[in-house]
Amino acid sequence: MEFITEDFLLNGSVARTLYHNVAADLPIIDYHCHIQASHIAENISFDNLTQVWLDDDHYKWTAMRWNGVPERLITGDAGDYEKFLAYAETLPACIGNPLHHWSHLELKKYFGYSGHLTEETAPQVWDLANEKLGPKGLRARDFMLQARVEQICTTDDPADDLQGHKKLTEGDFPVKVLPAFRPDKAIEITKPGFTSYLERLGLAASVRIDSLDALLQALLCRLDDFGRLGCRISDHGLTRIPWESCEEKEAGEILARRLQGEALSDLQAEKYQTFLLLWLARQYAKRGWVMQLHFGVLRDLNPTLYETLGEDAGGDAMGDIPCGERLAGLLHSLESEKALPKMILYSINPGDNAVIDTLAGCFQNGETRGKIQHGCAWWFNDTKIGMEAHLQTLASLSALGSFVGMLTDSRSFLSYTRHDYFRRILCSYVGGLADRGEYPKDYKRMERIIRGICYENAKAYFEL
Repeated sequence: MEFITEDFLLNGSVARTLYHNVAADLPIIDYHCHIQASHIAENISFDNLTQVWLDDDHYKWTAMRWNGVPERLITGDAGDYEKFLAYAETLPACIGNPLHHWSHLELKKYFGYSGHLTEETAPQVWDLANEKLGPKGLRARDFMLQARVEQICTTDDPADDLQGHKKLTEGDFPVKVLPAFRPDKAIEITKPGFTSYLERLGLAASVRIDSLDALLQALLCRLDDFGRLGCRISDHGLTRIPWESCEEKEAGEILARRLQGEALSDLQAEKYQTFLLLWLARQYAKRGWVMQLHFGVLRDLNPTLYETLGEDAGGDAMGDIPCGERLAGLLHSLESEKALPKMILYSINPGDNAVIDTLAGCFQNGETRGKIQHGCAWWFNDTKIGMEAHLQTLASLSALGSFVGMLTDSRSFLSYTRHDYFRRILCSYVGGLADRGEYPKDYKRMERIIRGICYENAKAYFEL
């Protein structure tokens, strides 16, 4: 039984024409992911399907927990084949979940399997995939080339040594791999490991961080180091947008208290965070970098998971903290200084979609097409209904043709099929408008819109 066909998710003749004539073969610019540059530089191999498919994938882990799979068969000491079988038994129960689509798109794209993975077909899929893996089979770079990846931006801490990126600049790998600057740990002043992190950051920048001036000096040094390796993007992962007015002197006093071991109030912490976030935004604007803000996440809620597996283990959830006034304050402050960088805004809560779209509309200035972007449907919204809702609201409140499109936000070398998933949904959305007479069947213009959203807009926006 063939499940993944060439016309998967393509509803109507217009959608099929747009996808097959334009979207299907466009290169991929993956401007936000969590792939490690060192793994690309080393061109790592995978012994079997579990290693490339299930390891480090908390989406799949969560689905297996929902299905009653013991943790031993998810992240524990079970064998790789046992873990694969547990996922194969789980997947059919994920009807309506994007995991069911993603997983089958990945099996079709990289291993040529177009059927339905179940406990009955699991042995066949295991053997088929493993024939193409191992040290002499498909490796990290092969997956990227097979997916027509042109450029990616990894997510890197300012304290990272960036050795993987440096090694890649010396080779001949045709995919451009650029670092992205993520200084969350310098902003999270109340976290237990904050002071030890500043020591690491200081070593990376050759600066002793004992004051706010020293911290800013270290960050400037690392911004320059990232820039020399082609960085054009920053990223910030926030529980909520901080917004409390704070001058540099007060921020310095707050940091000094923290370095002396004093406990800070919530207000003091938010003042420091606001100051540093605005300071960083000004630096990005000077460099012409894009600033990404991811917010609305409740992190590490399950103490058992966190204590045994740490972060990014499936213990995070959607938050419901209002973002409008704080985000408006941040954008207003930067614009009043003429220091507002290009910015992409992502909320994990779909209830924020219209808020973000209307806020972004207030700060478009004609200098850059879509200067303030509403980023693609993120994390728990990275579903068919989530993408459709995002596209519908964005289209109704903006110029959809200026959207910079999809990303993977993934640690997996197989996840580039998420771009294909998005492209199919996008073509069905645009094609549906034309089929219903809500947009002319002007194929030349619709194809231009699809090509822009899937590839060209991102290339121009990030100046890659």
